[in-house]
Amino acid sequence: MEKPADLIKDAFEQKTWHEIHTTDSWRVFKILSEIVEGFEKLARIGPCVSIFGSARTKPNDKYYLLAEDIAYKLTQNGYGVITGGGPGIMEAANKGAKRGKGKSVGINIDLPFEQHANPFIDSDKLITFDYFFVRKLMFMKYAQGFIALPGGFGTFDELFEAMTLIQTKKIGKFPIILVGKKYWSGLLEWIKEEMVAQEHTVSPADLDLFILVDTSDEAVDYIVKFYSRYLLSPNF
Repeated sequence: MEKPADLIKDAFEQKTWHEIHTTDSWRVFKILSEIVEGFEKLARIGPCVSIFGSARTKPNDKYYLLAEDIAYKLTQNGYGVITGGGPGIMEAANKGAKRGKGKSVGINIDLPFEQHANPFIDSDKLITFDYFFVRKLMFMKYAQGFIALPGGFGTFDELFEAMTLIQTKKIGKFPIILVGKKYWSGLLEWIKEEMVAQEHTVSPADLDLFILVDTSDEAVDYIVKFYSRYLLSPNF
């Protein structure tokens, strides 16, 4: 018997290319199939931390090595790791999780000529999406914390999405950790000077939504201490 996600996908694929691209309502079926598949797979993974960062970071880069070390230490404290599934920082985090014999989840995105899933993701925990917003939904719903290492527009998108959802109380507060003081300090100074002090577009309390660290121990210890009052449990 076919699963609901497969039935929805079949219905979508029976439409012609012309019908799909001239009738936006049909896109709902494809979107729904991605959401259902993501929920079905990720609802059983247990407590995980999402790790973000550049896909361009090379294996000999200090931030690649730092991401791998963070992921390894998270697994030693009972957490799995969720990444975007690609190369760079994502690969490093999945590699660290695999080395620590923890859960290694990859939420991949289908891009032209880019983004092949890295080899360190558990075979049963790889999901590939077409839609960025569905992919981000999975990051938000199934993570107990976010760790952001140096990255590009995608990293900033995911980071500010998480902060906005917490700020507006659409999701509960959980740890958001920026790793790499040299990389993030300029942005944080601008937020403090322009957004908080000058233009008042965010409040001083919003600066408490995240912390800035430099080491793997600081990042992991913050998450462990944050949840020391609770039993580890999936984020639903």
